[in-house]
Amino acid sequence: MESLINIGFGNYVLARRVVSIVNPASSPIKRLREDARADGRLIDATQGRKTRSILVTDSNHIILSAIQPDTVRQRFLQEEKPDAA
Repeated sequence: MESLINIGFGNYVLARRVVSIVNPASSPIKRLREDARADGRLIDATQGRKTRSILVTDSNHIILSAIQPDTVRQRFLQEEKPDAA
């Protein structure tokens, strides 16, 4: 079964497709975001809220999330752990 990660507000991504989770504040990441928007590769999953993290996929799509990068990372780590039950 494919592992889905919640990136906020009922939006999910396939864990195996995510290459990186980055903070949106740096200039190179801002350029990456604008290039993706121009090319039609940008997916906005913020539900109108402030972008707090950007996920880059193996298909070169850019996903905006309103969840902090560390929170998204924790969700990835929780998904990797097998259930104790």
